Amino acid sequence: MSIDTLEDLYIEQINDIYSANKQALVVAIEMAHAAKDKGLVQALTAGVDGIQDGIATVEAIAKGHEESLDGAHCKGMEGLVNEARTHVLEKTFGEDETRDAMIITQYQRLVHYAIAGYGCLAAFADRLELDRDLEAIRKCLDASYGGDRTMTELATGGINRSSMG
Repeated sequence: MSIDTLEDLYIEQINDIYSANKQALVVAIEMAHAAKDKGLVQALTAGVDGIQDGIATVEAIAKGHEESLDGAHCKGMEGLVNEARTHVLEKTFGEDETRDAMIITQYQRLVHYAIAGYGCLAAFADRLELDRDLEAIRKCLDASYGGDRTMTELATGGINRSSMG
């Protein structure tokens, strides 16, 4: 696909965030099952719900533009997902708290990709005067920021301290 206009770039990035969300969803569920701290499990479950909402939002935006979402594969998220699996699910941890600290680390990397993606989409939608899209994308962006803040609060509020041994 040739990207000749901001509209082309916008649609290309809609496809990217859709693929990223689909991949992140799977590993977020896996990390939620691996987590032991109840607050972390709740935060990851809320994150999974947020990712699902993001997928639905992006599907609705694409449909509104009569665009298909099949075929795109986000290699950036593929790398982050592989890292999450390697560092969380394939390693042995001496303490559950240490694994939980790693889960937070890897989840925040996933969510930071989403923040970057939604942020760019919001800027493009604003420039293209796609007000309905912009409103929906900002909700996804705000939810991503909220998930990131929650993970930081969990990390600084006890999980990282508990993992110190």
